[in-house]
Order: sequence, then structure tokens, then C-alpha cells
Amino acid sequence: MAEQNQVCYTFEAAIEMAVTMEEEGFRHYLEAIRKVANKGAREILKDAALDELEHKHQLEKALVEGSMGSGDQLSQPVKTMNLTYVLAKKELSPNSDSREALAYAIHLENGSIDFYKRMSEGCSGAPMAALFERLLADETRHLQSLEDLYEEHFMTEN
Repeated sequence: MAEQNQVCYTFEAAIEMAVTMEEEGFRHYLEAIRKVANKGAREILKDAALDELEHKHQLEKALVEGSMGSGDQLSQPVKTMNLTYVLAKKELSPNSDSREALAYAIHLENGSIDFYKRMSEGCSGAPMAALFERLLADETRHLQSLEDLYEEHFMTEN
């Protein structure tokens, strides 16, 4: 992964890397869905898995079309709460609940954000930087929605 900081890729190679990233995220969610028994936890994980599939589909469509299309209005990352710093990163078990499933999903999304941030920085000044910045922005929106859900259900007002 260290090489990614110093190299920029062609459009096709960049999209292929992003597709692989999304596929890995989907597989992690699928494994977690198969593992947990809690209905609420499974729903959270299913929604996150479907988001990964949708993102992967958009990327594969871009491969066919040769571009990501427009969408500059959504290309800026959104602010997140950085809950990964306060939530323990741990594997899910059959007894995991909704809170643990959300924490797991938040950590997975944060990993995607780190990946796209490194790729964007590695392509700084090159045309591919905009693609990775757009993917980064999309991942921050996913993370923000998960964090909002976590805040709504598990964080109390002081």
C-alpha cells in the first residue's frame, strides 16, 4: 500500500482498484451478516453491504462508459465525527448487537476513506485525483450516515 502514495494510475486501473476495494468491503459485510444472529445488527450490515454493491456497480458502469460522469456538486468530503477513535475495532460474533454492528461498519468505511485519501494524495495534480476525491467524498457520506445512526441510538446527551 505504501507504493500507492507515490503512484498515479490510469482511469481503468484506478477504477479497477476501487472496484476491488468495494468488493472487499462487501465481502466483509457478507461474512459479518452470516455470523451475527441479532436481527437489528443484520439489518445494519445488510444496508451497508448493499451500499457497497451500489458503489461497485457505479464504478463498473464507469469502466464501461469510460468516465464517472458528472457529479461535482457531491465531490466534497463531508465532516464526520471520527467515531473510529472512540469505538473499539473488533470482530463480530454471533452474539453481536446493533451497536457492535454499527461500530464494525464505521471502521470498515473509515478504512475505505483512508484508501481513497491515499490514492487522491498520490495523484495530486493529475486528472485521476478528481476521481479519487469524488470516491472519497462518497465514502465520507456513507460514514456520516452510519455515525448519525450510531449517535441517534447509542450516544446520550450530557
